[in-house]
Amino acid sequence: MIEYDFVIVGAGTAGCVLANRLSANGGNTVVVLEAGGSERSVWITVPIGYGRTFTNPRFNWMYQAEPDPTLDGRAQFWPRGKVLGGSSSINAMVYVRGQPGDFDDWCAAGNPGWAYRDVLPYFRKLEDHVLGASEFHGAGGPIQVSDVSAQVHPLCERFLRSCVELGIPRNPDFNGARFEGAGLWHVSIHEGRRVSAASAYLRPAMRRGNLEVKTNTLVTRVLFDGTRARGVEFATGDARHVVRARREVILSAGAINSPQLLELSGVGDAQLLRTHGIAVVRDAPSVGRGLQDHVCVSYFYKSKVRTLNDELYPLTGKIKAALRYALTRKGPLSMSVNQAGAFLRGRPGIARPNLHIYFNPASYASTVVENGRRLLNPDPYSAYLMSFNSCRPTSRGSVHIKSSDPRVAPAIVPNALATDADIAEVYEGARMVRSIAAAQPLQEITAAELQPGAEVLTDEGVLADFRRRGGSVFHSCSTCAMGSDPQRAVVDPELKVHGLAGLRVVDTSVFPNVTSGNTNTPTLMVAEKAADLILQGI
Repeated sequence: MIEYDFVIVGAGTAGCVLANRLSANGGNTVVVLEAGGSERSVWITVPIGYGRTFTNPRFNWMYQAEPDPTLDGRAQFWPRGKVLGGSSSINAMVYVRGQPGDFDDWCAAGNPGWAYRDVLPYFRKLEDHVLGASEFHGAGGPIQVSDVSAQVHPLCERFLRSCVELGIPRNPDFNGARFEGAGLWHVSIHEGRRVSAASAYLRPAMRRGNLEVKTNTLVTRVLFDGTRARGVEFATGDARHVVRARREVILSAGAINSPQLLELSGVGDAQLLRTHGIAVVRDAPSVGRGLQDHVCVSYFYKSKVRTLNDELYPLTGKIKAALRYALTRKGPLSMSVNQAGAFLRGRPGIARPNLHIYFNPASYASTVVENGRRLLNPDPYSAYLMSFNSCRPTSRGSVHIKSSDPRVAPAIVPNALATDADIAEVYEGARMVRSIAAAQPLQEITAAELQPGAEVLTDEGVLADFRRRGGSVFHSCSTCAMGSDPQRAVVDPELKVHGLAGLRVVDTSVFPNVTSGNTNTPTLMVAEKAADLILQGI
């Protein structure tokens, strides 16, 4: 029987962190079981290559959500990383922690030790920040964080000036002393190459003799002795194998696959499990419930001046950009197209920003493939886009198994726009985006609003457009949420599964609610803190 001290399921963002930290002392034996394969591909290394991984089943689970009545019954595409590094290997590399109040809310909801003051040291620990060590930033950590302001498209400056004209202050660092304002994104890119959890955490640790990483290995269920997790069953091809855990099994399979695996293992709503012929280990109806995500819509604008479209649409432009990247590791291929944005308040009288704005000096309204869009094929005319979503939406969905077969994808029910509060923020976001576009610096170079178009003016029209075109920003979380109440939460504040021993969940699924902004960075923080809890025997 093969045994390790720790069995980690999933080599995504969190799993890579845990693999590194738990094996660092040399005394613990650790195995990581990953359903995907290697992340060593030019489309992952080159930052703008994520436009290709977006629709590539080699790197991507290519999930399809259930038809969502709140979005005109559309069944949306939900990409998730199926590769070493998980979604950190295919995301847009924007480095945002979230608002301090996000984490204070986690603590106030019954999770001591998760307030902003508690988690800030872990954010600092994981960073090798271009700004250097300070009260807010770390130096020497695994994740290299860059400032690409010298390379962004000139159109970004017009966006920032338009925001200032509306009274929105410039913010040079969304992860520093102030969250609110407009600025350029810091990114997890170093010298023109993506910094993923795999490159930053896992690859350096794979040289250790006490760490083993198995790829193309699908974990099918957790194995229990009574209520204690003792190991997992996994499949390679048609063969089934078992690996035992002397200390803990840790699920880091993400917001979609961690609840799926719990249910396949007999941990979930008892009625659902019996429907699929699965023996109940623990009746835990909160498993898979509480799904949250950011849902956005893009407003497209025809430009009177050149945008990234003019550089990257023509074949000659692609060749020129590729040569520049090959020679210098600079240029548009070395960056994300998500270059600027803002966090702001859509109405007076609220305590903190409630809207997240994205500005891209490119557009891809007419570039559609079967399951999504390809960012390497921008529109054949000069244009830019702005998008918006709620920072902290209140709508909740679910993720549940549809079969006892682990190879059958679970049912993802987004329920994306189900509350009056979220609908109200659609109106606020649309007004804000249009106000920014109408401010002089952008207005003087804007030829027309292409989508949704100037004819869409009323709240009713704006909402109908959002329901027709809005979609996920791919920040799924909260399906195994932490909390002190075993009836309402899946894991406790130490990320142990309630009512069971030897089993934790460590990934975005444990977020009590979605953070304000991109979710990769807070996932890194959760895993860093979890590693300390585990090593301290808590």
